[in-house]
Amino acid sequence: MMVASPVRLNQSINQKNNHMSKNILYSDAIEELEQIVSQIENEDVNVDDLAQKVKRAAELIGICKNKLQNTEDEVKAILEKINE
Repeated sequence: MMVASPVRLNQSINQKNNHMSKNILYSDAIEELEQIVSQIENEDVNVDDLAQKVKRAAELIGICKNKLQNTEDEVKAILEKINE
C-alpha cells in the first residue's frame, strides 16, 4: 500500500482549500473577513490561532480584490460593447 507523504498531503489539502476559497461569493468573503477583524479587535483570538486568522484574512482580501477587478473588467467590456 502506498502512503502519501505529509508534505504532499498538505499541498493537496492547501490546493483544495484554495480552489474552494476562490469559489466563495464576494459577500461571504467580506462577511468572514469582518468576523475575523472583529475577533481580533475584541481580542477573542488566542495567540496560537492569530497567525492562522491573519493568513485567512489575507487570503480573503486577495479573493475580494480579484473579484472586484474581474467585475470591473466585465463592466468595462459591456460598456465598450454598448458604445460601439
